[in-house]
Amino acid sequence: MEMNVKWNEKMSFTGFTPSGHALQMDASEADGGENSGARPTEFLLSAVAGCTGIDIISILSKMRLTADAFEMNVTGERADDHPKKFTKINIHYALTGELPEDKVVRAIELSKDKYCSVGHSLSAELTVSYSINGVTGNKSI
Repeated sequence: MEMNVKWNEKMSFTGFTPSGHALQMDASEADGGENSGARPTEFLLSAVAGCTGIDIISILSKMRLTADAFEMNVTGERADDHPKKFTKINIHYALTGELPEDKVVRAIELSKDKYCSVGHSLSAELTVSYSINGVTGNKSI
C-alpha cells in the first residue's frame, strides 16, 4: 500500500489514499495550525474502530446475523512524554438487534485477536467492552 501526503500550508496536510479519498489533517490553532482537519491521532483512533467494526459486521454477516444499529466509543490514553504514543485504547461496542451474546462476543474476539490489522500494528494495550440493546455485556473478552 502506498499513499501520498501533501503539505498545504502551516500545519495542514492532505493524504490521498489508494482508494481515491482525501484525508484532511491539521493541528490546533494553539499548535500553529488552523484546525482545518482532524489530528493524525484522531485518525488513528478512528482507524482502529473502523477496522474492527468492519471485521465485526463481516463476521456477524457470515453468522447470518444483522445488527440494527452499531456504534463504537473509542478512548485512548497517551504517554506524557514524547512521542506521546497511545499506551491504552479501549473500544466499547454498542450493538442493537436480535444478536445472541455469545455470537457478538465471538465476533469481537476474532476481530481483536486475529483480524484487525490496524490494532495489531500498534503497541498500545487494546481492551474492549460491549453492550447489546443497551445492556452491558458480562462475558470477558
